[in-house]
Amino acid sequence: MVLAAFSTAPAALPALAAGDAFEGEKLARTWCAACHVVADDQQRGSEAVPSFAAIAASPGRTEENLQVFLVDPHPKMPDMNLSRREIADLVAYILNQKK
Repeated sequence: MVLAAFSTAPAALPALAAGDAFEGEKLARTWCAACHVVADDQQRGSEAVPSFAAIAASPGRTEENLQVFLVDPHPKMPDMNLSRREIADLVAYILNQKK
């Protein structure tokens, strides 16, 4: 009789649900639009920062690397203490800006 091998590795954590771009847009307009151009209807943002469309179009841009960045933003960007859900929503919105 053959016994099945059991893995001692911990079970994988469930993946974070896909972000909601609609909710991400609300976050972007509230928190990000002071510096970034976050939508086509926004007239201007800071010239020192990329638009969301430019971020989305960056070579090698992935959902994962955006999520990692938003968890621990660079010093010039304020730490907004976003929840995992808010990060997923914001990333979904940013990636929808790719043209």
